[in-house]
Amino acid sequence: MQVNITGHHIELTDALRDYVNEKLARLERHYDNITTVQVTLSIEKERHLAACTLHAAGADLHADVQSDDMYAAIDALTDKLDRQLVKHKEKMQARAQGAGAR
Repeated sequence: MQVNITGHHIELTDALRDYVNEKLARLERHYDNITTVQVTLSIEKERHLAACTLHAAGADLHADVQSDDMYAAIDALTDKLDRQLVKHKEKMQARAQGAGAR
């Protein structure tokens, strides 16, 4: 999995990069066919924004989160992507078993 992290109006520290990589590594437990992940962290006035586009086999998933704290935004972002990945994996398994042909 290739992870690209960019920042708008924020300095990307090593701690932020490590935190994002640590959280995104959790996603590979559910679905191992993730090719690339593009994460954008930004600050607008008092809002901390985290956006992510995840390219996996069979789907492109996207999530946006805003919070008062950047680390909380990253946590919420990975939770959203985790739920989307689990749903995508379940749909793929259902299609493979023929449940979608009804």
